[in-house]
Amino acid sequence: MNSSNNPFPPNTFRRQDETPDANFYHFPRFVTHIDEGAIAAVTQLYREYLPAGGAVLDLMSSWISHLPEEVAYGRVVGLGMNEQELRANPRLSSYVVQDLNHAPTLPFVDNEFDGASICVSIDYLTQPVAVLRELARVLRREAPLVITFSNRCFPSKSIAAWHALDDRGHLQLVAQYLQASGGWHQVELLDRSPNGYQSDPLFAVVGRVAL
Repeated sequence: MNSSNNPFPPNTFRRQDETPDANFYHFPRFVTHIDEGAIAAVTQLYREYLPAGGAVLDLMSSWISHLPEEVAYGRVVGLGMNEQELRANPRLSSYVVQDLNHAPTLPFVDNEFDGASICVSIDYLTQPVAVLRELARVLRREAPLVITFSNRCFPSKSIAAWHALDDRGHLQLVAQYLQASGGWHQVELLDRSPNGYQSDPLFAVVGRVAL
C-alpha cells in the first residue's frame, strides 16, 4: 500500500515468518481454531447480521464456516488458501483458492454479495486496507461484514501490530482498517466473549457498506 492509503507505521504488517503463505497453508488443517463457546458466539453473530436467503462471501474460509444450520442462504462462496479444506466445507456453493496477501483483488463483480464474513483470520492480512476496499466493492449497499477474532493465532503468520496490542487494541485496529479503506459506516466494536473463564474470548467488528 502506498503512503496515501496507508496510515499505519512501516512495520505494522511485518511477520516473523515471511516465507510464502502458500507453503504454510499447503497441508490441510481439519481443526477448529477456537473452542465451542467462541464458535457459538460467531454463529450467533452470523444469525443476527447475515441475511437469510442472501449471497454470502466467506473470506479466508476453510473446512467449516460456522453458519447457523437452520438458516438457508441463496449462495455461500468461500475464498481460502487450501483447496482440500474448501472442498470439504459442506456450506459452500463454490470456492476460490487465493492468497490475499499476494493478490488482494477479489475475483467477483461489483455488488455481488449480500453479506460477508472473516472468521479468526484478519490478523494474517498484510494488505487489509486493500482487501476491505475490495469487499466494499463486491458487497451491495448496506450489506454487513462480520469480522471475528479471538486470542488464538498462528504466531509466526500474524502481523507485528497484532502481537503488540491487547484485545481492545485489536478492535481499534480493525476499525482503523475499515476507516482507511473507505466505503464503510455503522461500524460496531463488540465483545461477544462467552461467560466463564474456560472459553476462548470472542470479539467482532461489524461494518456496513456505505458506497
